Amino acid sequence: MPTPFFPTTRFTAALAPGGLPLLGHAPALLHRPHEFVARLPAHGDLVRLRLGPLHAYVVCHPELVRRMLADDHTFDKGGPLLDMTREVVGNGLATCPAAVHRHQRRMLQPAFHRERLPAHAALMAEEIAGATARWHDGDVIDVPAAMHRLSTAVTARCLFAAHERAGSPPVHRSMDVVTRGLARRVLLPLPGADRLPTPGNRRFHRARQDLRELTRRLIADHRATGTDRPDLLSTLLAATDEDGLGLSDAEIHEQVLTFLLAGVETTAATLSWAWTLLAANPAVRGRLHAELDTVLDGRPARHEDLPALPLTARIVSETLRLYPPPWILSRTATTDAELGGHHVPAGTTLLFSPYLLHRRADLFPRPHRFDPDRWLTTASPAPGTYTPFGLGARRCIGDDFGTTAAVLAIATIAARWTITPAPGRPVRPRRSSSLAPRPFTARLTRRVR
Repeated sequence: MPTPFFPTTRFTAALAPGGLPLLGHAPALLHRPHEFVARLPAHGDLVRLRLGPLHAYVVCHPELVRRMLADDHTFDKGGPLLDMTREVVGNGLATCPAAVHRHQRRMLQPAFHRERLPAHAALMAEEIAGATARWHDGDVIDVPAAMHRLSTAVTARCLFAAHERAGSPPVHRSMDVVTRGLARRVLLPLPGADRLPTPGNRRFHRARQDLRELTRRLIADHRATGTDRPDLLSTLLAATDEDGLGLSDAEIHEQVLTFLLAGVETTAATLSWAWTLLAANPAVRGRLHAELDTVLDGRPARHEDLPALPLTARIVSETLRLYPPPWILSRTATTDAELGGHHVPAGTTLLFSPYLLHRRADLFPRPHRFDPDRWLTTASPAPGTYTPFGLGARRCIGDDFGTTAAVLAIATIAARWTITPAPGRPVRPRRSSSLAPRPFTARLTRRVR
């Protein structure tokens, strides 16, 4: 059953302004979600929203976010966003309740151990170099689509090292349909709306089934060959708990879908935004080119190059600050609790937004400015202030995996190419559960060093 937003009328936090009769704040979240959320701290550390007949709290202060995320038993994974995501991926590591999360994480941690990262990075580098080898000087590309294809290929290759089908065009299309469909369901969670026989719902359910069928086939193929490979699926198949029990096919299927959905969207969105930010800041781009020319001399980036690419890494961190892909997330109070001096009844849905936190001027001076050098003095921000991967026990298990893929991609591409978005309309975020840009085109120019 979907999680109720708010089980009681005992509200103690200020109501956000701008709500409409009957609809509440749903229109604002649908039409200008990021701007609306970013303005909420002016109305309190805990702000109440109305979405039709439903209610939720938005946690706006970093210390309250830290407290909430640190206590995952009291404030468990839940709410409309999680309900919708579970329809797609089931109870994978990113969506499962706290009662089983620690057990799952212990079993899956070896797949993301730092010792395995060089092998994953080698696969990433092959896919990045292969994808960009097909580019030509003067080509005009749809940047988000190209980055989505690249990210799909990289993530799928690391999941299924020997299976070319994993990176096929149907996966790219299905992922795009599923993430867009999730956004509509999260931002306007009307009971029963997802079951109406609309064209959009039919596309969503068909794409979701296609992803499930693909992962089922790949798991079956992997089990049939019995070959150990340097990929995430082999690690999942070999994982056992303290009693020696492994994951069932259904559990592996849920984890694979979780990794696909999280890995593809996060990396694709980060890369797409990075090219717009670099194009708008030629001084930073010039420094990036100088770093890459010195370290790479025109060749693709490898894992062993990462320590020599500090500016590239800071560009990724700053892009994640300005445009964190998981821009709004939810928790559910499992018992009556207190947060910031407010009573939070059991069953309450609480929302928090990395986008909101990252754009608070009291946390990040000149927050709207793209400034990778801020990370020279803010290498370890206070807990709750910088949360592109969450924090606490539920911090994303693939954070190093994702940032490595992004750094390798930016380094390899920028060493050989300049990506210049077409002049005209500014690039804006699409309304999605992931903070990705709307489609925009850019011209590829081969760099001459």
